[in-house]
Amino acid sequence: MRLATLFTGGKDSTYSTYIAKKCGHEVNLLIHLISKNIDSYMFHAVGNEFARAEASALNIKIEEFETEGEKEKELEDLKNAIKIAKEKYGIEGIISGALMSNYQYTRIKKILDELGLYSFTPLWKTNLKNYLNELIEVGFKPIIISVSAEGLDESFLGKIIDKELLKNLEILSNKYGFNLGFEGGEAETAVLDGPIFEKRLIIESFEIEKDEGKYYIKNVKIRLENK
Repeated sequence: MRLATLFTGGKDSTYSTYIAKKCGHEVNLLIHLISKNIDSYMFHAVGNEFARAEASALNIKIEEFETEGEKEKELEDLKNAIKIAKEKYGIEGIISGALMSNYQYTRIKKILDELGLYSFTPLWKTNLKNYLNELIEVGFKPIIISVSAEGLDESFLGKIIDKELLKNLEILSNKYGFNLGFEGGEAETAVLDGPIFEKRLIIESFEIEKDEGKYYIKNVKIRLENK
C-alpha cells in the first residue's frame, strides 16, 4: 500500500515509518505541519530543521504545510494537507505515531475516514517501555530537542536517548509524573540515525531558547554524513 507519514521528525513518527516499511508498505511522502503556536495540541512548533534534514537522510520527499496551531481549527489545516497529498501523490493511507492520546488518534482517524484513507498506527496502545527499549536496540538515535515538564531542564537538550538515559527518564517520570513517551508535550525529539536512514545527521551547533517554561533548541546547524 502507498502510504504517507504525518512526520514531526520525532521518534514516534520515524519509528512508525520504519514499521510500515518492514510490513512491505511503500512510504513515498512525509507530511510535515509547521505550527506557529508553540502550545499546539497536535503539532510540533520546534525542530523543523531536523524534519527537513531527516527527510533527506531517509531519502523520502517531504511536503510542508503551515498552521496557526489553534485548537480544533488546526485540524482543518491537517485535513487540507492530507487531501492535497492524496490528490498529488496518490497515497492510499496515512502513518501516524500516536501512542496513547485519544485526542490525537480519534481526530486523525476521523479525517482519514472522511477522505477514504487507511490509518496505519502501529504504536497505538503499545507497551511504552518495550517500545522505547526496542527503538534503541534496533539502532535509532533519538535526541531531546525541547523540554517543558517538571523534572526536565535544559541540560537534557541535545542528549541521545540511549539505555542509560532511558533509565534516568523512567526514574524522573515516576517521581514527577510526566509521560515517559512525551506524548503530552513534556518533551520533543528528533532522530539522528536509524536502520532506514541512508545518511546520519551530525549536529554541529545549536542555541537554547526559553519561552514560557519551555526550553528548546534553535538555530541548529546540521550536516549529513554518509554511513
